Amino acid sequence: MKKDFVIVLAPDSFKESMTAKEACVAMERGIKKVNSDIKCVHVPMADGGEGTMQSLVDSTNGKVYSLEVVGPLGNKVKAEYGILGDRDIGILEMASASGIQLVPLDKRNPLITTTYGTGELIKACLDKGVKKLLIGIGGSATNDGGAGVIQALGGRLLDKYGNELGFGGGELGKLHSIDLTNFDSRLNDITVEVACDVNNPLCGERGASNVFGPQKGATEEMISLLDDNLRHYADIIKNQFGKDILNVPGAGAAGGLGAGLMAFLDGNLKKGIEMVIEYAGLEEKVKAADMVWTGEGSIDFQTQYGKTPLGVATVAKKYNKPVIAFAGKVGDNIDVLYEKGIDCIFGIMQGVMSIEEALAKGQENLEKAAENVIRLMKLNC
Repeated sequence: MKKDFVIVLAPDSFKESMTAKEACVAMERGIKKVNSDIKCVHVPMADGGEGTMQSLVDSTNGKVYSLEVVGPLGNKVKAEYGILGDRDIGILEMASASGIQLVPLDKRNPLITTTYGTGELIKACLDKGVKKLLIGIGGSATNDGGAGVIQALGGRLLDKYGNELGFGGGELGKLHSIDLTNFDSRLNDITVEVACDVNNPLCGERGASNVFGPQKGATEEMISLLDDNLRHYADIIKNQFGKDILNVPGAGAAGGLGAGLMAFLDGNLKKGIEMVIEYAGLEEKVKAADMVWTGEGSIDFQTQYGKTPLGVATVAKKYNKPVIAFAGKVGDNIDVLYEKGIDCIFGIMQGVMSIEEALAKGQENLEKAAENVIRLMKLNC
């Protein structure tokens, strides 16, 4: 092995065990135990879902901020947003403010849940002077088409009597007009990119209400009403602003938030892993490396569908770099991943243990696995 050997460490988080940054640190500890001359380049990754904000902040030496916002049920919740290291780019996950994990199972009701808190996070980023905004929209508790976001940013959703609508997808059936007179004008000067890995339209059998409504607490009756309301919402947007978002792929993401962000913030929908690869600067770092390591909590045949390890491997193979992946659990039918760019997959477990113990010892197990791989490389190089 040459003296100036460089390994890019680009894992996702190992859910409930360690963040992507902590995984990078654990890998490096194992590597340095065997060969202190190896240079490790940390590029914490994510696929656009949970952990994306933290990973991109970590990758760019940015900063995370906390803010109290309106939660999905109208109560106050603590949410977070980030500013990347260049200070011009803000990033947030709608789930932090409007996510399903914030609503107890027995209180889930998409007729009343709102994205208002997500709009407050957007406003907080604007207050920091960002020129670009990255928004992850997975894991929502809502079905309001982004109406709450519009309200938080100064827009008014009015019924036929000129009264403002309340929160939730159940209110949209009363919508008569949308007043953007006081809509935050700073939005005109920024670019909005949305991490979205689903292509569902706003309405219909594959729409937001039918596909995602049940997991948010919607009954069959609610689903029909919510679907009709979103269709009415889309009609108002088309008639008043000339924007037809009804059947745009991704419009149905996050209970129609995809549609709202496209219609009112000119949001550009992108695959989550592609967004992270771009803003983490992965390609440039891989190009200059000798090898790439990645990983996440579980790797199986589903990893090929937009998950972090395959996204990292795709970049690495453009430059013929070998790729090693680590996982807490190695599942079934992983052979397909070898055909798509991952060269080796290693499970990190050191023995039989409970789930709780495995999660607690995740960093220790990953460090040991990394150490063993370098010992093996030392024997053969």
